[in-house]
Amino acid sequence: MDVKLYLNEVGQRIMERRKKLGLTQEELAERSGLTTQFVSYAESGKRASRPENLMRIAAVLGVSTDYLLTGDIIDKDRLLLSEKLNKLSAAEVRIVESIIDECINLYHRDE
Repeated sequence: MDVKLYLNEVGQRIMERRKKLGLTQEELAERSGLTTQFVSYAESGKRASRPENLMRIAAVLGVSTDYLLTGDIIDKDRLLLSEKLNKLSAAEVRIVESIIDECINLYHRDE
């Protein structure tokens, strides 16, 4: 595997998740105890991250390190979603369920 391409893909996932959460690089850096320069380098694929730093970023972004490294959703990611669902009312959970059902119908029509 091309290391530069790999680092770029990891950086892209970090940036996409950060933006989805409405965080700036500065806010991600502050919340994860890292520098803004480190976050910038990580997102641009200029620097590989030590495991403990990747764990800090993943925790702030609410995803697993596996997701950041590979893009795969694992059981920990599902657990994090479950914890979010626990914060919703029963009616809100039903709404989320209907959205998921619609997504399944839309993306898996031919299966």
